[in-house]
Amino acid sequence: MMHTRAMTGLLVLLAGHATSSNATAGEMLPDPAFAQSSFAGEWWATPNIKLDYKPGALCGLVAGGSGQPWDAILGFNGLSLEAGERYRLTLVASAAPGGPMRALVQKAAEPWTAEGEINRRLAVDKQSLSENFLARQTHPEAQLVFQLGGADAPWRFCLHSASLQSGLEPASAKAAEAVPAIRVNQLGYFPDGPKRATLVRNDNTPVEWTLLSATGATVASGRSKPLGHDASSGLNVHTLDFSTYRTPGEGYRLVAGGETSPVFAISATAYGLLREDALSYFYKLRSGIEISEELAGKGYGRPAGHVGIRPNRGDTAVGCVDTRTARKVYGKAWSCGYKLNVAGGWYDAGDFGKYVVNGGIATAQLLASYERALNHGGGGSAALTDNLVRIPEAGNGVADILDEARWELDFLISMMVPEGEALAGMAHHKVHGNRWTVGPILPHRDREERVLHRPSTAATLNLAAAAAQGARLFAAIDKTYAKRLLAVAERAFRAAEANPALYAPSTNGSFGGGDYEDDDVSDEFYWAAAELYLSTGDRAWLERAKASPHWSGQVFHADGFNWRSVAGLARLQLASVPSDLPQSDLKAIRSSVTQAADSYLKAQTREAFGFMYRPEQGFGWGSNHSLIENMIVVATAYDITGDRRYLQAVRESMDYILGRNALGISYVTGYGTTYAHRQYSNIFAASTDPFYPPPPDGALAGGPNSGLADDYAIGKLTGCAPQACYVDDARSYSTNEIAINWNAPLVWIASFLADAN
Repeated sequence: MMHTRAMTGLLVLLAGHATSSNATAGEMLPDPAFAQSSFAGEWWATPNIKLDYKPGALCGLVAGGSGQPWDAILGFNGLSLEAGERYRLTLVASAAPGGPMRALVQKAAEPWTAEGEINRRLAVDKQSLSENFLARQTHPEAQLVFQLGGADAPWRFCLHSASLQSGLEPASAKAAEAVPAIRVNQLGYFPDGPKRATLVRNDNTPVEWTLLSATGATVASGRSKPLGHDASSGLNVHTLDFSTYRTPGEGYRLVAGGETSPVFAISATAYGLLREDALSYFYKLRSGIEISEELAGKGYGRPAGHVGIRPNRGDTAVGCVDTRTARKVYGKAWSCGYKLNVAGGWYDAGDFGKYVVNGGIATAQLLASYERALNHGGGGSAALTDNLVRIPEAGNGVADILDEARWELDFLISMMVPEGEALAGMAHHKVHGNRWTVGPILPHRDREERVLHRPSTAATLNLAAAAAQGARLFAAIDKTYAKRLLAVAERAFRAAEANPALYAPSTNGSFGGGDYEDDDVSDEFYWAAAELYLSTGDRAWLERAKASPHWSGQVFHADGFNWRSVAGLARLQLASVPSDLPQSDLKAIRSSVTQAADSYLKAQTREAFGFMYRPEQGFGWGSNHSLIENMIVVATAYDITGDRRYLQAVRESMDYILGRNALGISYVTGYGTTYAHRQYSNIFAASTDPFYPPPPDGALAGGPNSGLADDYAIGKLTGCAPQACYVDDARSYSTNEIAINWNAPLVWIASFLADAN
């Protein structure tokens, strides 16, 4: 990204000095309203912008056909920024017929560190835009730039005013004060389940609480239980327990110590809609197919992504990384002489990458949602039905969960190396652009060349496991497809056995997509062998599973299982899916699940907010998903034992996800009074640019992350208590991303809660 004024061919307009005497107090630009008859500042443009000026508007004709936003720039140099200083960038802009604008206040040299940013797709009408920001670093030489590239056709950009003010007062504490002191599950509680809330209060004296109905009548009362300082939230808290009240209804509120909670319901049916919305999320992320607004909802329709219609290069004929890139990524030359049609599947997360390891576990957990309902849902679960959600396949006589999983299964199969090629039967680790796509942007407008990365053992075994699981579930529905899936699973497993140590390396995400590195695939071998055994009953696969160190080893951990550590998922499958396992083996496997569940319940009793997540190293990336995976372990313990302690513990732990937490926010979009709705996503980017749709209802935010791995989180959250290491802002991808492998367990747990009684 070249943004310096040394750029070849810059048009410098009447160079002046940013500290002009015309600047107002705190104003850093010399003529914010462009009121003068000539410029007083160092405005410049790249050669593909033809500038013109008249008092009241600085305009430019931007050439079409540029590939990246930074290929066409209007800029102002001569600024400086001080670390810890607060600034406000305010703009009025318009466009004809319309085009993309990305305004950045940034360092004027590499690495072009951005301190403030506004993204918008402009239209003919003037838009007034503003952003307050705190500079994290001092930049003696800084600049304001407008990145205007990326449009197919020429367009006209007009800047009617541009103001950059310094010396702002610190932001008020209104936002923090607005968080209710009483944290509740904002969706609702089960009539026969635990019903607890958390009161944030500085003193440790018990206070009276009352439960009010929608009419304001007092229906229950009691006294709080002071718990003192809670380390994970950094707050002093009390517990309010109203579990004995069981009357269903809407509009309940708790009142205690002069504070009032958000409204909530008491209902046995609260989670059915969440199951539907969480599952519907996947259709909106499909690649290679037009997304129908009639099915997806208003604002979510879009053309098919990555099918090769200009300017998009597409996934229909994708080759491998070139040898030069391969040397950087893998340390040695590697490429392939073929191209694959890998259209289809789901976009993984905020970007347009498609990763087999994330796709594998996400597919498996959607399939497991169906399989759990099949085996433990009493036969009447909506998870087993067709027309559960609005997808193109609805009405085909197949359960919608299976239809959605099949969309990804077919993509996973397409990532296999063809017969006759080196590494035949292995699965390519991932496909994404050869450079990062700058968003927000819809997938059909992505210009980056798509590339396949080298096959990996982990990806191949993910394919084997998911395909084996799919084979048994489709066997009664589509025997031909089931046979194909089983053949793919066996072929992939044997290819992995022949290449047991082909690992995906770490490159710090420097090649257009996430790495998903993993140098221990013993757990993937265990998982794939377990699924093949459960689908075939063949003892050869059982022997492979039993030979794994994970057969009797520790597979459940405080921070849950995930795409890199799948042994816990394999153990749950062996424990809960009907099979011919010897009784001694089944007893040992199920005992390990209940022991893990008991350990999570023990951790839950030590948490003031009632959730079952207590990693020693702090909250990790995607902590909400990790918590839900722990809940799935406990839910499975309920399925295999019928012990209601486990059911009630899962119900209470879900309170945290839906608002009973340090920040008083529901982490599921559309659910609760206050919920996450500014998640990081190229597609669902309304908070960054209203041209795009918002995150859909039923999308799970990643959640608190003590690691603070993005600049925005570092600037906002340094020193945060673990539960408070979250910000609902699209710039904080390390705390606020959405992902398929996070929403799949949300589908599972919502389905469990909707069905279990």
